[in-house]
Amino acid sequence: MKVGFIALGCAKNLVDSEMILGILKSAGIELVDQPELADAIIINTCGFIESAKKETLDAIMEMHQYGKKLIVCGCYAQRYKEKLLKEMPFIDRVITLREYPKIHLILAKTLREDKLKHLPLAFETRLLTGSPYSPYVKIGDGCDNRCTYCAIPLIRGKYQSRQAEDIIAECERLVQQGAKEINLISQDTSRYGTDLPGGWNLAKLLERVSRIPGIFLVRALYLYPDSLTDELLLTMEKNPRIAKYFDIPIQHCVNRILKQMNRRGSKERLLEQIANIRSVMPEATLRTTLIVAFPGETEAEFQELLEFVERVEFDRLGAFIYSPEEDTPAIDFPGRISEEEGLSRYDRLMRLQKKISRKKSRQQIGKVHHTLVEVFDSETLFYYGRSEAFAPDDIDGNLVFQSRIPLEIGRIVPVQIKEAIGYDLLGDAIIEVTT
Repeated sequence: MKVGFIALGCAKNLVDSEMILGILKSAGIELVDQPELADAIIINTCGFIESAKKETLDAIMEMHQYGKKLIVCGCYAQRYKEKLLKEMPFIDRVITLREYPKIHLILAKTLREDKLKHLPLAFETRLLTGSPYSPYVKIGDGCDNRCTYCAIPLIRGKYQSRQAEDIIAECERLVQQGAKEINLISQDTSRYGTDLPGGWNLAKLLERVSRIPGIFLVRALYLYPDSLTDELLLTMEKNPRIAKYFDIPIQHCVNRILKQMNRRGSKERLLEQIANIRSVMPEATLRTTLIVAFPGETEAEFQELLEFVERVEFDRLGAFIYSPEEDTPAIDFPGRISEEEGLSRYDRLMRLQKKISRKKSRQQIGKVHHTLVEVFDSETLFYYGRSEAFAPDDIDGNLVFQSRIPLEIGRIVPVQIKEAIGYDLLGDAIIEVTT
């Protein structure tokens, strides 16, 4: 049996994909990259916003053309199972997230592979598809925040923390296999431990993971702004193995819109929290995500958002144009912004951020970044890597550098920054050559 696999969506979904791939490999199933060689194709889907849903449907239709057995799972499958079965009857099996505890039994029946019956999803058998030196580790699933624009709680359910001992065991195993950086993720990472006994929280988890022998860095992604406790900031500040990197999606700054979004906090509180981070850790990297063209957003409110961004000067910033989602409160809000105006506001925001990022990047010239070597380009003779100021998957740009001697992928090297181009930093590895 040969199986092709397509993973769509976010890093959380990627971890799910790697767990499914792990049980397939453990069952002796051959995994192939070319769909025409497969006996069956599995698509792990995303259903977060309209563009992601379109990508999912395009992938299903493209894979259908190969005439193979087709299995669809993931967030889109959870949200639209009946629609898929009705409108795409050629799909052989739709597996929802709620069925994941028995996915091995479903796949065993669908693929006619009895070995799968004894292989439930497990982090122990996860098959990494990205960099083995910088894997993601999922510490929870679901979300309790109930933002009015977001369907994640409808898809993934309430927030559930993973047991700390399981997380630590997985991190230890990954470091033993060569990982240098561990990236902790969930829909709301800062909520970790609130539903667990024993006093676990994100600060304690970060501190514990940072003590694993051989680890270079542990990073927490997707932090809710008002969950940044003094304990968490102090833990991050004093521990050199914890990345001074704050991924805090604030979505907006205007108080009226924050209330409409059902976001906790206020503009004033956000400014206070950001100032607190920078007072404790002046060199910290701040990343955020914003939504433009939310229903009812006036031009004056958008200008207020631009002024906020200009004042705060985030190191990194991503943005989305509001996407109306079924069964969310915001879909019924008045004042829908036109697509043309949404694109205009998105472009204006990102032009401003590009100017800010250029300024922030230039401030790095002359500084030394301890960098994880990830890629070597044999044509240009440049290495690509990341320091603690760069999240995985190129979302923050690249750190590009040269070295006088060959470097092993996965090594940590000091790199002095010589130049800044847009979001990218260019430099030279500081290597002592002995004779």
